Amino acid sequence: MEINKKKLAKSELIGLNVKVFRSDNPSNEGINGKIIDETKSMVVIETEKKQKKLIKDQCVFEFMLKNEKITIQGKSINKRPEERIKQR
Repeated sequence: MEINKKKLAKSELIGLNVKVFRSDNPSNEGINGKIIDETKSMVVIETEKKQKKLIKDQCVFEFMLKNEKITIQGKSINKRPEERIKQR
């Protein structure tokens, strides 16, 4: 099954590897690790050193899936996980 932006934005993000491609807060750019938790407006990324809480609206995320980079605006996933997964 081919993964695209639309399908990824509607799927479970916890457990995926992610990198902050761009952020309103420049100190967050380049943070990478695994998403370990998600709320309506935040994601928690576990890096090699610590856990970072990031506001979805302020970031552009880059996911690496099957050797393919998929970039998603945080605004497009700014919903509760259960609501986002149910949407069509």
